[in-house]
Amino acid sequence: MRKFIFSIIASILIIGVLTACGSSDKASSDSNTVSIGYFPNLTHIATIVGLEQNYFQEEFGEKTKITTQTVPNGGLFMEAMATDAIDVGTVGPGPLLNFYVKNPEFHIISGAVNGGAVLVANTNSEIQSLEDLDGKRVAIPVIGSTQDVMLRKALQNVNLKPTSNGGTVEMHAAAPADTVSLFVQNSVDAAATQEPWGYILETQADGTLLLDWDEFAWGKESTNTVVAASASFLENEDNVKAYLRAHIKAVNFIQENPKEAQQIVMEHIKDLTGKELNKDELEAAFAKLEVTTAVNEQVIQEMADISLEAEYISNNDIEGMINLTFLQELENN
Repeated sequence: MRKFIFSIIASILIIGVLTACGSSDKASSDSNTVSIGYFPNLTHIATIVGLEQNYFQEEFGEKTKITTQTVPNGGLFMEAMATDAIDVGTVGPGPLLNFYVKNPEFHIISGAVNGGAVLVANTNSEIQSLEDLDGKRVAIPVIGSTQDVMLRKALQNVNLKPTSNGGTVEMHAAAPADTVSLFVQNSVDAAATQEPWGYILETQADGTLLLDWDEFAWGKESTNTVVAASASFLENEDNVKAYLRAHIKAVNFIQENPKEAQQIVMEHIKDLTGKELNKDELEAAFAKLEVTTAVNEQVIQEMADISLEAEYISNNDIEGMINLTFLQELENN
């Protein structure tokens, strides 16, 4: 069964689909198209619930055509947004700020998920603490990802550095779907990854939880997923507010109905892949994240500081990247 579940989730992260859905009549009287992007995984639950509960349809006008695009990682999400293939959606703050520094056309307009990422050790590596990562090889989803930045933060806390910065910890970029094989083959000593991959490493690859979601990097304040919007999308205030109203509805629904929300995610992913996730594994992973609209701006700035030190960006000036004006207006009314 575990191999079966692993194969299902592995297939999810390589899917790129375009789907279209209708809408009703609140956002605009003019015809327009809005493309919503997200990853088909648990940390993007707010977008999935918003789509499945028809919240976006309810909040956008009947003349608005909504398309959706799924991508497997933040780099591809941001590339799609940079080429106008995605207008708004959910992504990790790491890839977004990397793009923003080069071209300040991309903005955070809401939070979506805090936590949801863990640090798991390969039992065969006999790692029992962060200090034991000295001289070890750690898998990350992709260079510059949010988990990459979180690992760098954790290493800072014990005076360790990646080899790319003159340190002793090798960071190995690998798709989350590959981490189980890397553990089994003893090709990596640990992995900084998002859920449910951490849970899968524990249950299918004899991994040991080194730092749980509330301990890894900034703990419960670790911003894993945010709502990102292009500058051109922000020019249409009606569209921005329509999206955020739907997003707030989705967040509230998930907070009030966690079991039903998990079922919605399972069915959504089944529709995309034709296969069904394991309910117990999904529930265990859901317990390691917090769905929220809140954004910790200090944490985002620290992420930029770490990205600068890693030489992913040329400067850490992200002033203007976070724009919560519309969100605050809606939440205060």
